Amino acid sequence: MKKENAIIFNLRLFWIFFRIGCFTFGGGWSILAQMEQEFVVKRKWITKDQLLDLTAVGKSVPGIMITNIGMLLGYQLGGVLGGICAVLGIACPAVIILSLIAVFYEHVKDNFWYHCMLTGIQASVVPIIASAACSLGKDIFEEKKSLIICASAFIIIVITSISNIVLIILGILCALGWRKIKSYDLF
Repeated sequence: MKKENAIIFNLRLFWIFFRIGCFTFGGGWSILAQMEQEFVVKRKWITKDQLLDLTAVGKSVPGIMITNIGMLLGYQLGGVLGGICAVLGIACPAVIILSLIAVFYEHVKDNFWYHCMLTGIQASVVPIIASAACSLGKDIFEEKKSLIICASAFIIIVITSISNIVLIILGILCALGWRKIKSYDLF
């Protein structure tokens, strides 16, 4: 990342997040794919591991996952102003688009072309989310224990009605327990 005026850099950060917010449909996971392309692949401002860490933290705190991740990424790149610019950039397009939809909803709710457009958007979201999951997730499963933990969590979710919160807490406890066992060199 080149050194440049902090205000200009943060305005640039706002514009990048604004563009991502304008052209991403399907929620947080598809936006995460755009962030990976923009910040990891294209600009090389962060690594894939850093993005995964930011994602883990962003999902762990209350609030909208993608704004949390955007704020953390913006803060990491541009300080407090960078975090603010990232959140405003990612949120503004949604606010603008939803405001326009609210104003014109009565005119488009029964429009055939509008429904076709939404169907096309829905169909394109699945591969975007799948590509983000594959791209960001492939490095996680290099260790066998990660694969075992993931498979176990998936099976537990499918066959029980356990709360996601309880499952997350159990995962944290298992990780802490595993670390404690490893500190005694038992395995």
